[in-house]
Amino acid sequence: MKRIYLDYNATTPIHSDVLEAMLPFLRDQFGNPSSVHWAGRQVSGAVEKAREQVARLINCSPAEVVFTSCGSEGDNFAIKGTLAGLKGQGNHIITTSVEHPAVLNTCKYLEGEGFDVTYLPVDKDGMLNLEDLKKAITKQTVLISVMWANNETGNIYPIHEIGAIARENKIRFHTDAVQAVGKIPVDVQAAKVDLLVLSGHKIGAPKGVGAIYIRRGSKLQALIHGGHQERNRRAGTHNVAGIVGLGAACKLAGQGMAESAARVRQLRDRLEQGIQEKVPQIKLNGHPEADLRLPNTLNVSFAYIEGESLLLNMDMKGIAASSGSACTSGSLEPSHVLGAMCVEVTLAHSSTRFSLGPETTEVDVDYVLEVLPPIVQRLREMSPLYNRKELTCEECQVIRKAH
Repeated sequence: MKRIYLDYNATTPIHSDVLEAMLPFLRDQFGNPSSVHWAGRQVSGAVEKAREQVARLINCSPAEVVFTSCGSEGDNFAIKGTLAGLKGQGNHIITTSVEHPAVLNTCKYLEGEGFDVTYLPVDKDGMLNLEDLKKAITKQTVLISVMWANNETGNIYPIHEIGAIARENKIRFHTDAVQAVGKIPVDVQAAKVDLLVLSGHKIGAPKGVGAIYIRRGSKLQALIHGGHQERNRRAGTHNVAGIVGLGAACKLAGQGMAESAARVRQLRDRLEQGIQEKVPQIKLNGHPEADLRLPNTLNVSFAYIEGESLLLNMDMKGIAASSGSACTSGSLEPSHVLGAMCVEVTLAHSSTRFSLGPETTEVDVDYVLEVLPPIVQRLREMSPLYNRKELTCEECQVIRKAH
Protein backbone atom coordinates (compact mmCIF):
# COMPACT_ATOMS: atom_id res chain seq x y z
CA MET A 1 0.00 0.00 0.00
CA LYS A 2 1.19 3.48 -0.85
CA ARG A 3 2.03 5.85 2.01
CA ILE A 4 1.28 9.49 1.20
CA TYR A 5 2.06 12.01 3.92
CA LEU A 6 0.08 15.25 3.62
CA ASP A 7 0.26 16.52 7.20
CA TYR A 8 3.42 18.65 7.15
CA ASN A 9 1.76 21.42 9.17
CA ALA A 10 1.56 18.93 12.05
CA THR A 11 5.19 17.85 11.83
CA THR A 12 7.91 17.09 9.30
CA PRO A 13 10.48 14.33 8.92
CA ILE A 14 14.02 15.25 9.93
CA HIS A 15 15.97 16.26 6.86
CA SER A 16 18.88 13.90 6.13
CA ASP A 17 21.42 16.77 6.24
CA VAL A 18 19.97 17.90 9.58
CA LEU A 19 20.35 14.41 11.01
CA GLU A 20 23.95 14.23 9.84
CA ALA A 21 24.69 17.55 11.53
CA MET A 22 23.15 16.29 14.77
CA LEU A 23 24.80 12.86 15.02
CA PRO A 24 28.19 13.95 16.42
CA PHE A 25 26.39 15.65 19.32
CA LEU A 26 24.51 12.45 20.14
CA ARG A 27 27.77 10.47 20.29
CA ASP A 28 31.29 11.86 20.72
CA GLN A 29 30.62 15.56 21.30
CA PHE A 30 28.57 15.05 24.43
CA GLY A 31 29.77 17.92 26.63
CA ASN A 32 27.62 20.46 28.44
CA PRO A 33 28.03 23.84 26.70
CA SER A 34 27.97 25.57 30.07
CA SER A 35 31.16 23.75 31.14
CA VAL A 36 34.43 25.67 30.80
CA HIS A 37 36.63 22.67 29.95
CA TRP A 38 37.37 21.25 26.51
CA ALA A 39 34.25 19.07 26.34
CA GLY A 40 32.04 22.09 26.97
CA ARG A 41 33.91 24.39 24.62
CA GLN A 42 33.66 21.78 21.89
CA VAL A 43 29.86 22.03 21.84
CA SER A 44 29.27 25.65 22.93
CA GLY A 45 30.64 26.78 19.59
CA ALA A 46 28.10 24.60 17.80
CA VAL A 47 25.25 26.15 19.82
CA GLU A 48 26.39 29.65 18.87
CA LYS A 49 26.74 28.65 15.23
CA ALA A 50 23.14 27.43 15.28
CA ARG A 51 22.07 30.71 16.88
CA GLU A 52 23.65 32.55 13.97
CA GLN A 53 21.86 30.30 11.46
CA VAL A 54 18.47 30.97 13.06
CA ALA A 55 19.16 34.70 13.19
CA ARG A 56 20.15 34.79 9.52
CA LEU A 57 16.86 33.19 8.44
CA ILE A 58 14.69 35.80 10.19
CA ASN A 59 17.11 38.76 9.87
CA CYS A 60 18.06 39.55 13.45
CA SER A 61 21.14 39.58 15.65
CA PRO A 62 22.22 36.20 17.11
CA ALA A 63 22.09 37.80 20.58
CA GLU A 64 18.33 38.27 20.06
CA VAL A 65 17.71 34.51 19.64
CA VAL A 66 16.80 32.38 22.67
CA PHE A 67 16.45 28.61 22.30
CA THR A 68 13.32 26.92 23.69
CA SER A 69 11.77 23.46 23.70
CA CYS A 70 8.90 24.20 21.31
CA GLY A 71 6.51 26.78 19.90
CA SER A 72 4.11 26.55 22.84
CA GLU A 73 6.87 27.41 25.30
CA GLY A 74 7.93 30.30 23.10
CA ASP A 75 4.40 31.73 22.92
CA ASN A 76 3.97 31.43 26.69
CA PHE A 77 7.35 33.08 27.23
CA ALA A 78 6.58 35.92 24.83
CA ILE A 79 3.16 36.72 26.27
CA LYS A 80 3.59 36.04 29.99
CA GLY A 81 7.16 37.30 30.03
CA THR A 82 6.20 40.57 28.35
CA LEU A 83 3.31 41.23 30.71
CA ALA A 84 5.51 40.51 33.71
CA GLY A 85 8.26 42.74 32.34
CA LEU A 86 5.80 45.59 31.75
CA LYS A 87 3.95 45.14 35.03
CA GLY A 88 2.04 48.24 35.99
CA GLN A 89 2.12 49.76 32.50
CA GLY A 90 -1.18 48.26 31.32
CA ASN A 91 -3.35 45.17 31.44
CA HIS A 92 -4.84 44.91 27.93
CA ILE A 93 -3.88 42.33 25.29
CA ILE A 94 -5.12 42.22 21.70
CA THR A 95 -5.06 38.92 19.83
CA THR A 96 -7.27 37.15 17.28
CA SER A 97 -10.00 34.53 17.48
CA VAL A 98 -8.04 32.17 15.20
CA GLU A 99 -4.73 31.88 17.06
CA HIS A 100 -3.06 28.58 17.92
CA PRO A 101 -4.17 27.16 21.30
CA ALA A 102 -0.72 28.05 22.68
CA VAL A 103 -1.73 31.71 22.38
CA LEU A 104 -5.49 31.45 22.99
CA ASN A 105 -5.21 29.32 26.12
CA THR A 106 -2.43 31.52 27.48
CA CYS A 107 -4.67 34.55 27.01
CA LYS A 108 -7.59 32.77 28.66
CA TYR A 109 -5.36 31.96 31.61
CA LEU A 110 -4.33 35.60 31.86
CA GLU A 111 -7.96 36.71 31.85
CA GLY A 112 -8.32 34.70 35.04
CA GLU A 113 -5.37 36.64 36.42
CA GLY A 114 -7.09 39.97 35.86
CA PHE A 115 -5.93 40.88 32.36
CA ASP A 116 -8.30 42.23 29.72
CA VAL A 117 -8.11 40.44 26.34
CA THR A 118 -9.67 41.51 23.04
CA TYR A 119 -10.11 38.68 20.51
CA LEU A 120 -10.33 40.25 17.06
CA PRO A 121 -12.89 38.66 14.71
CA VAL A 122 -12.20 37.45 11.18
CA ASP A 123 -14.36 37.50 8.07
CA LYS A 124 -15.79 34.50 6.23
CA ASP A 125 -12.42 33.98 4.52
CA GLY A 126 -10.62 34.02 7.85
CA MET A 127 -8.95 37.42 7.34
CA LEU A 128 -8.56 40.36 9.74
CA ASN A 129 -9.86 43.90 9.37
CA LEU A 130 -7.08 46.23 10.49
CA GLU A 131 -9.65 48.86 11.43
CA ASP A 132 -10.87 46.46 14.13
CA LEU A 133 -7.33 46.32 15.47
CA LYS A 134 -6.95 50.09 15.53
CA LYS A 135 -10.30 50.53 17.30
CA ALA A 136 -9.36 47.91 19.92
CA ILE A 137 -6.24 49.80 21.09
CA THR A 138 -6.58 51.57 24.42
CA LYS A 139 -4.22 53.37 26.78
CA GLN A 140 -3.95 50.08 28.70
CA THR A 141 -2.87 48.01 25.65
CA VAL A 142 0.62 46.58 26.20
CA LEU A 143 0.74 43.63 23.78
CA ILE A 144 -0.60 42.67 20.36
CA SER A 145 -0.28 38.98 19.41
CA VAL A 146 -1.16 37.93 15.86
CA MET A 147 0.07 34.78 14.11
CA TRP A 148 2.04 35.18 10.88
CA ALA A 149 0.12 32.36 9.16
CA ASN A 150 -2.73 30.15 10.28
CA ASN A 151 -1.96 26.49 10.85
CA GLU A 152 -5.41 25.28 9.71
CA THR A 153 -6.36 27.44 6.72
CA GLY A 154 -2.88 28.62 5.74
CA ASN A 155 -4.05 32.25 5.68
CA ILE A 156 -1.18 34.74 5.79
CA TYR A 157 -1.87 37.81 7.90
CA PRO A 158 -0.73 41.42 7.24
CA ILE A 159 2.11 41.29 9.75
CA HIS A 160 4.00 44.26 8.30
CA GLU A 161 0.94 46.49 8.61
CA ILE A 162 0.21 45.25 12.13
CA GLY A 163 3.83 45.84 13.10
CA ALA A 164 3.59 49.42 11.89
CA ILE A 165 0.40 49.99 13.90
CA ALA A 166 1.98 48.51 17.03
CA ARG A 167 5.16 50.57 16.66
CA GLU A 168 3.22 53.76 16.06
CA ASN A 169 1.30 53.18 19.29
CA LYS A 170 4.38 52.00 21.24
CA ILE A 171 2.87 48.57 21.87
CA ARG A 172 4.85 45.33 21.97
CA PHE A 173 4.10 43.05 19.01
CA HIS A 174 4.39 39.25 19.20
CA THR A 175 3.81 36.86 16.32
CA ASP A 176 3.55 33.08 16.36
CA ALA A 177 5.44 32.34 13.14
CA VAL A 178 5.67 28.58 13.62
CA GLN A 179 3.88 27.85 10.33
CA ALA A 180 5.47 30.69 8.36
CA VAL A 181 9.20 30.37 9.05
CA GLY A 182 10.90 28.28 6.38
CA LYS A 183 7.90 28.41 4.02
CA ILE A 184 7.70 32.12 3.19
CA PRO A 185 10.13 35.02 3.76
CA VAL A 186 10.12 36.22 7.38
CA ASP A 187 12.02 39.42 8.24
CA VAL A 188 11.55 40.69 11.79
CA GLN A 189 13.17 44.04 10.98
CA ALA A 190 10.96 44.81 7.99
CA ALA A 191 7.85 43.67 9.89
CA LYS A 192 8.71 45.64 13.06
CA VAL A 193 8.17 42.55 15.19
CA ASP A 194 9.30 42.60 18.82
CA LEU A 195 8.83 38.90 19.58
CA LEU A 196 8.68 35.98 17.16
CA VAL A 197 8.33 32.27 17.87
CA LEU A 198 9.40 29.36 15.64
CA SER A 199 9.58 25.59 16.04
CA GLY A 200 12.13 23.11 14.69
CA HIS A 201 9.91 20.16 13.85
CA LYS A 202 7.91 22.21 11.34
CA ILE A 203 10.98 22.76 9.12
CA GLY A 204 12.85 19.44 9.08
CA ALA A 205 14.49 19.66 12.52
CA PRO A 206 13.66 17.35 15.44
CA LYS A 207 10.80 17.74 17.89
CA GLY A 208 11.68 19.32 21.22
CA VAL A 209 13.52 22.42 20.03
CA GLY A 210 12.44 25.90 19.02
CA ALA A 211 13.47 29.52 19.34
CA ILE A 212 12.12 32.92 20.22
CA TYR A 213 13.35 36.19 18.81
CA ILE A 214 13.40 38.95 21.44
CA ARG A 215 14.12 42.42 20.07
CA ARG A 216 17.03 44.03 21.85
CA GLY A 217 15.77 46.25 24.66
CA SER A 218 12.50 44.37 25.18
CA LYS A 219 11.57 43.92 28.83
CA LEU A 220 10.86 40.24 29.35
CA GLN A 221 10.86 38.19 32.53
CA ALA A 222 12.05 34.59 32.37
CA LEU A 223 9.51 31.81 32.85
CA ILE A 224 12.05 29.10 33.70
CA HIS A 225 14.45 29.93 36.52
CA GLY A 226 17.62 28.10 37.43
CA GLY A 227 21.01 28.41 35.78
CA HIS A 228 22.40 31.27 33.72
CA GLN A 229 21.82 29.73 30.30
CA GLU A 230 20.63 31.91 27.42
CA ARG A 231 21.87 35.07 29.18
CA ASN A 232 19.55 34.41 32.14
CA ARG A 233 16.51 34.42 29.88
CA ARG A 234 15.81 30.67 29.83
CA ALA A 235 17.37 28.32 32.37
CA GLY A 236 18.08 24.66 31.66
CA THR A 237 20.75 22.52 30.06
CA HIS A 238 20.87 23.09 26.31
CA ASN A 239 19.44 20.47 23.98
CA VAL A 240 22.63 20.62 21.95
CA ALA A 241 21.78 18.07 19.27
CA GLY A 242 18.33 19.59 18.78
CA ILE A 243 19.72 23.12 18.63
CA VAL A 244 22.34 22.09 16.06
CA GLY A 245 19.54 20.45 14.06
CA LEU A 246 17.43 23.60 14.22
CA GLY A 247 20.34 25.67 12.97
CA ALA A 248 20.99 23.29 10.09
CA ALA A 249 17.28 23.26 9.16
CA CYS A 250 17.18 27.08 9.14
CA LYS A 251 20.21 27.19 6.88
CA LEU A 252 18.60 24.74 4.43
CA ALA A 253 15.29 26.61 4.49
CA GLY A 254 16.98 29.90 3.66
CA GLN A 255 18.93 28.42 0.76
CA GLY A 256 16.03 26.84 -1.11
CA MET A 257 12.89 28.63 0.07
CA ALA A 258 11.81 30.30 -3.17
CA GLU A 259 12.23 27.17 -5.28
CA SER A 260 10.60 24.94 -2.67
CA ALA A 261 7.64 27.28 -2.26
CA ALA A 262 7.05 27.48 -6.03
CA ARG A 263 7.19 23.69 -6.40
CA VAL A 264 4.88 22.92 -3.50
CA ARG A 265 2.45 25.69 -4.50
CA GLN A 266 2.09 24.10 -7.92
CA LEU A 267 1.29 20.76 -6.30
CA ARG A 268 -1.16 22.34 -3.84
CA ASP A 269 -2.95 24.08 -6.71
CA ARG A 270 -3.06 20.79 -8.63
CA LEU A 271 -4.69 19.10 -5.64
CA GLU A 272 -7.12 21.97 -5.07
CA GLN A 273 -8.22 22.14 -8.70
CA GLY A 274 -8.52 18.36 -8.92
CA ILE A 275 -10.78 18.17 -5.87
CA GLN A 276 -12.94 21.00 -7.21
CA GLU A 277 -13.33 19.18 -10.53
CA LYS A 278 -13.93 15.68 -9.15
CA VAL A 279 -15.86 16.22 -5.92
CA PRO A 280 -19.11 18.24 -5.90
CA GLN A 281 -20.45 20.22 -2.95
CA ILE A 282 -17.23 21.22 -1.23
CA LYS A 283 -16.16 24.41 0.50
CA LEU A 284 -12.69 25.95 0.53
CA ASN A 285 -11.79 27.16 4.01
CA GLY A 286 -9.41 30.09 3.79
CA HIS A 287 -8.80 33.01 1.49
CA PRO A 288 -9.90 32.28 -2.11
CA GLU A 289 -6.73 33.94 -3.43
CA ALA A 290 -4.10 31.22 -3.27
CA ASP A 291 -1.25 33.70 -2.81
CA LEU A 292 -2.78 34.84 0.49
CA ARG A 293 -2.39 31.31 1.87
CA LEU A 294 0.74 29.36 2.68
CA PRO A 295 1.93 27.66 -0.51
CA ASN A 296 1.56 24.19 0.99
CA THR A 297 -1.84 24.37 2.72
CA LEU A 298 -5.35 23.42 1.56
CA ASN A 299 -8.38 23.15 3.85
CA VAL A 300 -11.61 21.79 2.39
CA SER A 301 -15.01 20.85 3.82
CA PHE A 302 -16.99 18.03 2.21
CA ALA A 303 -20.75 18.44 2.61
CA TYR A 304 -22.75 15.57 4.16
CA ILE A 305 -19.83 13.66 5.69
CA GLU A 306 -17.90 13.67 8.95
CA GLY A 307 -14.25 14.60 8.76
CA GLU A 308 -12.95 11.86 11.04
CA SER A 309 -14.61 9.20 8.87
CA LEU A 310 -12.95 10.67 5.82
CA LEU A 311 -9.56 10.71 7.53
CA LEU A 312 -9.91 7.09 8.63
CA ASN A 313 -10.89 5.97 5.14
CA MET A 314 -8.00 7.87 3.58
CA ASP A 315 -5.67 6.37 6.17
CA MET A 316 -6.74 2.89 5.08
CA LYS A 317 -5.54 3.88 1.61
CA GLY A 318 -2.24 5.12 3.02
CA ILE A 319 -3.04 8.85 2.95
CA ALA A 320 -2.20 10.88 6.05
CA ALA A 321 -4.04 14.20 6.39
CA SER A 322 -5.63 16.13 9.24
CA SER A 323 -8.92 17.60 10.39
CA GLY A 324 -7.14 20.71 11.67
CA SER A 325 -4.45 21.45 14.23
CA ALA A 326 -2.59 18.42 15.58
CA CYS A 327 -2.76 20.09 19.01
CA THR A 328 -6.57 19.76 19.02
CA SER A 329 -6.84 16.20 17.69
CA GLY A 330 -9.11 14.08 19.86
CA SER A 331 -11.47 16.98 20.57
CA LEU A 332 -15.12 16.53 19.62
CA GLU A 333 -15.55 20.26 19.21
CA PRO A 334 -15.39 21.72 15.68
CA SER A 335 -12.40 23.85 14.79
CA HIS A 336 -12.37 27.20 16.62
CA VAL A 337 -10.79 28.68 13.49
CA LEU A 338 -13.68 27.64 11.26
CA GLY A 339 -16.12 28.67 13.97
CA ALA A 340 -14.62 32.15 13.96
CA MET A 341 -15.11 32.19 10.18
CA CYS A 342 -18.81 31.37 10.72
CA VAL A 343 -18.51 28.07 8.85
CA GLU A 344 -21.70 26.10 9.54
CA VAL A 345 -21.12 23.42 12.21
CA THR A 346 -21.73 20.39 9.98
CA LEU A 347 -19.34 21.74 7.36
CA ALA A 348 -16.77 22.54 10.03
CA HIS A 349 -16.97 18.93 11.22
CA SER A 350 -16.29 17.77 7.65
CA SER A 351 -13.16 19.86 7.16
CA THR A 352 -9.90 18.25 6.08
CA ARG A 353 -6.49 19.89 5.95
CA PHE A 354 -3.97 18.77 3.36
CA SER A 355 -0.49 20.20 4.01
CA LEU A 356 2.24 19.35 1.53
CA GLY A 357 6.00 19.28 1.94
CA PRO A 358 9.38 18.79 0.26
CA GLU A 359 8.83 15.09 -0.30
CA THR A 360 5.38 15.49 -1.91
CA THR A 361 5.26 14.58 -5.61
CA GLU A 362 2.82 14.81 -8.51
CA VAL A 363 2.35 11.05 -8.21
CA ASP A 364 1.24 11.54 -4.60
CA VAL A 365 -1.25 14.24 -5.55
CA ASP A 366 -2.66 12.19 -8.42
CA TYR A 367 -3.07 9.18 -6.13
CA VAL A 368 -5.10 11.29 -3.70
CA LEU A 369 -7.26 12.57 -6.57
CA GLU A 370 -7.86 8.98 -7.64
CA VAL A 371 -8.71 7.65 -4.19
CA LEU A 372 -10.54 10.58 -2.57
CA PRO A 373 -13.67 10.98 -4.79
CA PRO A 374 -14.96 7.40 -4.37
CA ILE A 375 -14.36 7.60 -0.62
CA VAL A 376 -16.40 10.80 -0.41
CA GLN A 377 -19.17 9.31 -2.55
CA ARG A 378 -19.34 6.14 -0.46
CA LEU A 379 -19.54 8.09 2.80
CA ARG A 380 -22.20 10.39 1.39
CA GLU A 381 -24.32 7.45 0.36
CA MET A 382 -24.29 6.37 3.99
CA SER A 383 -25.46 9.82 5.14
CA PRO A 384 -29.18 10.24 5.97
CA LEU A 385 -28.99 13.90 4.95
CA TYR A 386 -27.48 13.10 1.55
CA ASN A 387 -30.17 10.50 0.81
CA ARG A 388 -33.09 12.57 2.07
CA LYS A 389 -35.33 13.78 -0.74
CA GLU A 390 -36.75 16.75 1.15
CA LEU A 391 -34.35 19.13 2.87
CA THR A 392 -35.10 21.87 5.38
CA CYS A 393 -34.43 25.49 4.42
CA GLU A 394 -31.47 25.53 6.79
CA GLU A 395 -29.95 22.45 5.14
CA CYS A 396 -30.42 23.94 1.67
CA GLN A 397 -28.58 27.05 2.83
CA VAL A 398 -25.66 24.91 4.03
CA ILE A 399 -25.44 23.18 0.66
CA ARG A 400 -25.53 26.48 -1.21
CA LYS A 401 -22.66 27.73 0.92
CA ALA A 402 -20.70 24.61 0.02
CA HIS A 403 -20.85 25.34 -3.71
